[in-house]
Amino acid sequence: MTVILSLAAGAHAQDSAKRRTIDITSVFKPVLRDASKINFHATPPVADTSRPKLKYDIPSQYLSLTYQPGELKPVALQADSVLIWQNANYIKAGAGNVHLPYIQTGFSFGDGKNTFFNIFADLYNSKGSLPHQKNSSTDVSIAGDVKTTNNLEWSGALGFKTDNYYLYGYKPDSLTFSDDSLRQQFTTYHGRLGLRNINPTEFGLVYKPNVDVYVFSDNHHPQATETNSVLNLPLEKGIDKNFTFDLGLLANLTNYKKGGLTIQNNLFDVAPSLFVKASTFNLHAGLTPSWDNGTFHLLPNFIADVTTSDQRLTLQLGWIGYYDKGSYQRYAGINPWLAQPDSLLNTRVQEIYGGIKGSLNDHFTYAAKVAFNRFWNMPLFVNDSITGRTFLIRYATAMNDLQLHGEIGYTHGEDFSANLVLNIHKYSGLQGQADPWGLLPLELTTTVKWQVLKDLWIKGDLWTFDGADYLVGNKFTGKGNPGLDVNAGIEFRITRQVNLWLQMNNLFNSKYERWNQYPVYGFNILGGIIFAF
Repeated sequence: MTVILSLAAGAHAQDSAKRRTIDITSVFKPVLRDASKINFHATPPVADTSRPKLKYDIPSQYLSLTYQPGELKPVALQADSVLIWQNANYIKAGAGNVHLPYIQTGFSFGDGKNTFFNIFADLYNSKGSLPHQKNSSTDVSIAGDVKTTNNLEWSGALGFKTDNYYLYGYKPDSLTFSDDSLRQQFTTYHGRLGLRNINPTEFGLVYKPNVDVYVFSDNHHPQATETNSVLNLPLEKGIDKNFTFDLGLLANLTNYKKGGLTIQNNLFDVAPSLFVKASTFNLHAGLTPSWDNGTFHLLPNFIADVTTSDQRLTLQLGWIGYYDKGSYQRYAGINPWLAQPDSLLNTRVQEIYGGIKGSLNDHFTYAAKVAFNRFWNMPLFVNDSITGRTFLIRYATAMNDLQLHGEIGYTHGEDFSANLVLNIHKYSGLQGQADPWGLLPLELTTTVKWQVLKDLWIKGDLWTFDGADYLVGNKFTGKGNPGLDVNAGIEFRITRQVNLWLQMNNLFNSKYERWNQYPVYGFNILGGIIFAF
């Protein structure tokens, strides 16, 4: 025991300076277990065997703009610098069994970019088979447009026209008159000046002020002279692509003098309105305060169009009011055998209507309308009490008109076009007059144009009507006979600059009377040449 302790003590004494360490030796390495994987198996799609339905919205190539509400404002086309505007000039001359001679001309000038000028002239003489059945006309006018560098375009026109009519519709036929005593001549001088901005201003304003002045006179003793001045100040403010505000100011002034009689007939109105345009809906809404020789009337101005997405069918609704100006010049344009009027009254019209328009396919268009019209101070024409050769004006203080309007058209490019228009009027509620003297209760017109070849054109038209009620000398009344007038014409080219033309009017030689005691010419033929350069 003593020996063992001694050895242990000696061993301890020997290792007292040595540092203790522990060495661990192992072959084990920690490794993460492999994660389990999820296998994805995609399911193949089911085959779609149905045919897709694709919807195309293709607008009609043939638009019918009849009774289109609002104003059309085409954007000015910028002329291609390579294709310069070419001046066009022509002279059309002819003669026939009634007309001798017949001349129509047109000349144009300008650079085609900033200046445009045109001169037109018409001249004809005609003579029928009845005594003093003849008339003649001379019409010359010049018009021009000038564009400036500051976004403005000036336009103007000057014109002169003289018409000669002979009062051949007297009864009895055995009476004898000289040509000078029967000649009725109307002379008109016309001037117009207008200004418009080519592009809207930075505030979206579009303006187009214009003024027209007419000086009208006859050859009677005493002579009647009339000055008609029309000042129009339209202004348009674009709000956005769907809303537009319009404001119009109109002053229509008439000064009529005959011997010691002077008549001032003045009409003023202010027309604010809002125009709303959507893809299938258009609305023009406004009210028009007006002053007829100081008498105030508030006129409605509401027009709405509701159309389908393909524009095949459009529903039209409207409630509008307007004036037809009472002037010697306007009345003579309606009935050229008019005697000098002793009074001038403006006709106020209020119309409520509904209708449809659209297209059956790419070629057929149609329109139909039913309207209820109310007239105040409607001018009617009656034969005078001596020979009946002149017409006097009798005003219906109020009257109603139920109007039916229909039209249908067919167009095939520029080669062929045909249209038919029917108007039926049912007059009632007359105040101040017994019947609607001189107003036609029914009219039907049709026109056909056909370009058979590139250098051959054919056209024709038909006009038929039901006779109007007439009054002679405040004693004799009656109703005119129906009338039918069929015309046909042809034109063909013989050289690049020369065309030949032929026109035949009243093919069935109908001796109808649009105005009582005034039969028309009957069959007449007219032909000639057109020279273009």
